Amino acid sequence: MTEQQGQQQPSGLAVCYRHQDRETGIRCTRCERPICPDCMISASVGYQCPGCVRGASAAGRGSAPRTLAGGSLVADTRLVTKIILALNVAVFIAVLSAGDRLVTDLGMLGHAWDPSRGGWDFIGVADGEWYRMLTSAFLHQEIWHVGFNMLGLWFLGPQLEAALGRLRFTALYLISALAGSTLSYVLAAPNQLSLGASGAIFGLFGATAVLMRRMNYDMRPIGILLAINLLITFTWSGIAWQAHIGGLVAGAVIAYGMVHAPRARRTPVQVLTCVAVLAVIVIACVVRTQQLVG
Repeated sequence: MTEQQGQQQPSGLAVCYRHQDRETGIRCTRCERPICPDCMISASVGYQCPGCVRGASAAGRGSAPRTLAGGSLVADTRLVTKIILALNVAVFIAVLSAGDRLVTDLGMLGHAWDPSRGGWDFIGVADGEWYRMLTSAFLHQEIWHVGFNMLGLWFLGPQLEAALGRLRFTALYLISALAGSTLSYVLAAPNQLSLGASGAIFGLFGATAVLMRRMNYDMRPIGILLAINLLITFTWSGIAWQAHIGGLVAGAVIAYGMVHAPRARRTPVQVLTCVAVLAVIVIACVVRTQQLVG
């Protein structure tokens, strides 16, 4: 093998490209060469090798260091996470103040008759209220619901924000939320009202699993946590499992495109991945709308 790939030992582990007598399961997040503990330099996510660190320093401002997915390095890797958390809490407080009317007006609903409006007025996504697919992801009624979702956001968000960068992390979160609402729209009863950030949070679960696999980290912690959440999803009553699965799949797909994109074509591949997922969302919604009102 070349030095870039690292030599493979009978044990299945590569050896450090700078110390050929040391096996390792860790690779540099920039060049992907295997590195041992003595060569590991801590980065915002994972570790970099001395060669990449020196190269980034020598390049200066013309080639600023980037995150694993190509985002800009920033001092506060929790900014977007904190903004999303604050929005969810603010909307929760608004729901407590305004009552059920806000939930009815902003929750995820496919197509249902609203007797409070009089006559035969229908509300829902199929009636043109597309904003519900996103507003419902910031909507909670119970303290335990918003509490669990925000705990998941705070646990998973900063690591992903550091690895992807702010813009990519924002795209991941919002598209995962839309994907969760879309699967609810397609599979759930049209008059079933659902709400909560769970679809987006499950998108973060899927993205974290992809990121940990990409970094060659131990998959057991995230696997166990995801398994527990899926068990709760399918055993507790009153949970919109469609939103969880939709967000999980979309988050994993988007994260895979972001962290595995070739460096030379990184941005086009990442944009194309997001556009492709959004295209599937739009097509599914159009087909479902035609089924309900066509």
